[in-house]
Amino acid sequence: MSILTRIICLVIGYCCGLLQTGFIYGKLAGVDLTKHGSGNQGTTNALRVMGFKAGLVVFIGDFCKSFIPCLICRFIFKDSHPDTYLLYVLYVGFGAVLGHVFPFYLGFKGGKGIATIAGTIVGLLQPYMILILLVLFVAALAITKYMSVGSILLMVELVVVYILFGLNGLLCFDTGVKESKNAFIESIVIVVLFAGLAIYKHKANIVRLINHEENKFHFKKQEGV
Repeated sequence: MSILTRIICLVIGYCCGLLQTGFIYGKLAGVDLTKHGSGNQGTTNALRVMGFKAGLVVFIGDFCKSFIPCLICRFIFKDSHPDTYLLYVLYVGFGAVLGHVFPFYLGFKGGKGIATIAGTIVGLLQPYMILILLVLFVAALAITKYMSVGSILLMVELVVVYILFGLNGLLCFDTGVKESKNAFIESIVIVVLFAGLAIYKHKANIVRLINHEENKFHFKKQEGV
């Protein structure tokens, strides 16, 4: 697996990630999300500022801009690299997350990347992993009522579940083959970067949680917007 291929996957992913659904939807609705709510371009702020429909549209857009290119990448490399193709998929997904979080045309100020990471997770096409992470996320959100807590815990769970799946032979990697084993280790690094970036983007939420100032999750639109 060449370095050039990795770079190409990252660049393609980044370009896909530049499609800022929240920014576009907000402009069409006459709302600048950077000036309302948390100032974030992602799903949660769109939901709080503009309501359920806006939140759903933004989520789908941010989800698909990683999910679709990840599926295409999987289709391209699955047969030619059966023991390592998920690494390519992760590079594309990570690029999409970088494009979402750091869009150059918005001063590198985008969303927090959770919906786009979710698109990458589903793009791995590992049904049991998807189900486990979904259940854990919904449980955390239902218990705490904080979207930020659910999102942060999801990132931690993603790292743990991904490693456990890989070590138990539930991913494409063959840890008995050196190249495939190295690809698995590299893929863990990317997953950790996914999680670390998303948690870092939640630093303000963490401070508010500590100070008991974080808003609980709800589907209602904020008044006065």
